[in-house]
Amino acid sequence: MDLQVEGMSCGACVKHVTQALQPLAGVRGVEVDLSSGLVRVSGELAQGSAPLLVALRDAGYPAKLATDASTPVATSQPKASGCHNGGAGGCGCR
Repeated sequence: MDLQVEGMSCGACVKHVTQALQPLAGVRGVEVDLSSGLVRVSGELAQGSAPLLVALRDAGYPAKLATDASTPVATSQPKASGCHNGGAGGCGCR
């Protein structure tokens, strides 16, 4: 399932998004593309996207279903700029 996630700007954001989704029932994998804001969640997601979207919202990252599932998702390196905390651990972006 592909999600378009807003508000990610550094490696710590990627970590926070992954940590918000990984413990949910049925989630086997989370791949984040920081540059595009796409997150691909794999597994047996019997409850659909609702729990994923709620978990991301609660973590401070609004999201919606991505409309183009054919877009490849690759894990990105943290951006050099754009992070409110200089990309250091404990990101203050959210």
